[in-house]
Amino acid sequence: MDNFVHKRKRSTEDQESIGKKRNSMSSGGTLENGTAKNPTRSLNIKAENLDLEYHILFSKREADDLFQRCEKELIYNTGQLAQVKIFGKWLDIPRKQVAHGDEGLAYTFSNNTIPAKPWTPLLLEIKDAITHLTGHTFNFVLINRYKDGRDYMGEHKDDEKDLDPYAPIASLSLGQQRDFVFKHGESRGKGAKRKIDPVKVELASGSLLLMKYPTNRYWYHCLPVRRNAPNVRINMTFRQMLTSEIKGS
Repeated sequence: MDNFVHKRKRSTEDQESIGKKRNSMSSGGTLENGTAKNPTRSLNIKAENLDLEYHILFSKREADDLFQRCEKELIYNTGQLAQVKIFGKWLDIPRKQVAHGDEGLAYTFSNNTIPAKPWTPLLLEIKDAITHLTGHTFNFVLINRYKDGRDYMGEHKDDEKDLDPYAPIASLSLGQQRDFVFKHGESRGKGAKRKIDPVKVELASGSLLLMKYPTNRYWYHCLPVRRNAPNVRINMTFRQMLTSEIKGS
C-alpha cells in the first residue's frame, strides 16, 4: 500500500538545473504591510520572536510533476484517524491527512495520535531536497490535502511535546497558492494583551517555508478559508520528532 508502482528518475538536465538553482539562492521579494510579496528565490521574514525563511525550492515544472505524483501515490487516512476530538466530540478534519516517517514515530494533537507510515521513494526524494537546501534533517512528515479554498486549517501552534522545540519545521506547498497567516499569541481575540500586526505569507506551488525557533512558541498560524481558491493544494510539513531515546535522556 505504501510503495509506488514506479518512480520517475530525474533526467541529467533536471538534476543539473536543480543543483544550480539551490546553489544560487539569493534574497528577493519584499514584505509589504505584513505580507510577503513575490519572493524570487528566498526571503527572510522577521518580527518579534518570529523567524521565517521562504524559498522557491522547485520550479513550476518540477512542482507540477511532484503534485501529480502525490495525487497518484499518496493514500490518506480514513475513519477515526481522520478526526479530532474537540470539547468531547469527534469531528472530521476539514481536509485529508496522512503521516510518514521513521519507524515507530507518531504525532499526537487534538486528542488523536497519527502513526507514521513508512517513507516512500517520492517523500524521501523531497526530504533530501529540503535537507540539501536548509542543512536540517527531518524524521517525520505530516501531509494535508485541501480540495479547494473551503478546506482550511484553524489557528494553532506546532508546540506538541512530541516535537523537538528547537528544530525548524519545513512546510512545502504544491498546487493551489494559498495565504498563510501568523498571529502573535498576545494579540489574538477580544482579550488581546497587545497590538501586534499579523504576518501573511503567500505560499506558491513549489515554495518552502521554514519556521524557525522560537516562532512556534509565540505565534499561532492558520490557513484561512478562501472561496476564490478553486483548486487542490497539498502541503507537507517536515518535522523532527523526539525519539524515545531523546525523551528518556
